Amino acid sequence: MKVWSRCHLAFSLFNIGVYKNNGYLMVSCNGGLNQMRAAICDMVAIARYLNVTLIVPELDKTSFWADPSEFQDIFDVDHFITSLRDEVRILKELPPRLKRRVELGMLYSMPPISWSDISYYVNQILPLIQKHKIIHLNRTDARLANNGLPVEIQKLRCRVNFSALRFTSQIEELGRRVIKLLRQNGPFLVLHLRYEMDMLAFSGCTQGCNDEEVEELTRMRYAYPWWKEKVINSDLKRKDGLCPLTPEETALVLKALDIDRNIQIYIAAGEIYGGQKRIASLAEAYPNLVRKETLLEPSDLMFFLNHSSQMAALDYLVSLESDIFIPTYDGNMAKVVEGHRRFLGFKKTILLDRKLLVDLIDQYEDGLLDWNEFSSSVKEAHQNRMGSPNRRVVIPDRPKEEDYFYANPQECLQLPDEPLSSST
Repeated sequence: MKVWSRCHLAFSLFNIGVYKNNGYLMVSCNGGLNQMRAAICDMVAIARYLNVTLIVPELDKTSFWADPSEFQDIFDVDHFITSLRDEVRILKELPPRLKRRVELGMLYSMPPISWSDISYYVNQILPLIQKHKIIHLNRTDARLANNGLPVEIQKLRCRVNFSALRFTSQIEELGRRVIKLLRQNGPFLVLHLRYEMDMLAFSGCTQGCNDEEVEELTRMRYAYPWWKEKVINSDLKRKDGLCPLTPEETALVLKALDIDRNIQIYIAAGEIYGGQKRIASLAEAYPNLVRKETLLEPSDLMFFLNHSSQMAALDYLVSLESDIFIPTYDGNMAKVVEGHRRFLGFKKTILLDRKLLVDLIDQYEDGLLDWNEFSSSVKEAHQNRMGSPNRRVVIPDRPKEEDYFYANPQECLQLPDEPLSSST
């Protein structure tokens, strides 16, 4: 009964907007830009539900990308704070007395349990905050459940994602320039070609790589202790649909889907492993390949060099505005952009069924399917995978396998069988 009453109290306060400061929450986000973006949305919702003051989140500077950017280098921090002031109190730094405590090392720090529902935060985290006055959550990736949460929390996650998290004016302006340059030449497709060195090393996917490249990628995987999986069978992983498509496979799939050969394709990605040589077949099939580096002058990107999250923010803006968005792997950017495009009116997002595709590609290359059979099978498999309205798949006790909230925030979307749901 005690557990129920505590949750009920938090829920009641959430609904009526009563604010009582129960303490302070510091968070250190981990991962790339879009993993951190989702985490920030989660932490705002948790802070609001617990009636605690959130300190502007610290971004990851120690991951593979080693990006030194602070929150205010990527997001408009003043807009973030003021746009949410009717929901949650957010400060840029701790009050002096508590700041001194942190500087003296008197800080309770812990990682919350992954995929937790809100009762975990009410029953486990809130008492710690009340005891210590301040708590530091040192990991934030996927720490809040996809489903089974009060609708107010889901809508607040959306409000943070789609409204409060605005990029800095410098990033937004550069994004508008890139979009304008693309629009001058007609429609454009954004291809999130996740074929960078870190992705291949982490996943162990080496399809099409030579022995020297396989060795280089393996060395990198063993060099990073936080990449837990070391011994990986690339062929089995690929057949299970767990590898990003290669540039060569991507070219075949785009052709099979009847993507116009002359459409502009903006590659939203870091440096492609293998460089120009590796994307030669894709460039031959689709000659209008562009990147931010080819559309802009070097001076335009000078401030973004060695700041991968700021580069990713630019790609995010262009991805939102594209006529078609196609990710070749379902990583964090692919999922968060998919959900944002749903929010913007279910814009066309082709969600590739990689497990089926690699099987069809192998059959085609082995001569078991002719081109027409291959193309028609690819089109048929994807006719209902275009980002149209649908419900999240819920798999109890297996959150990693179910649909991700940020890929399909259905509580904030207008679905065919119900009236428009506001994003709060």
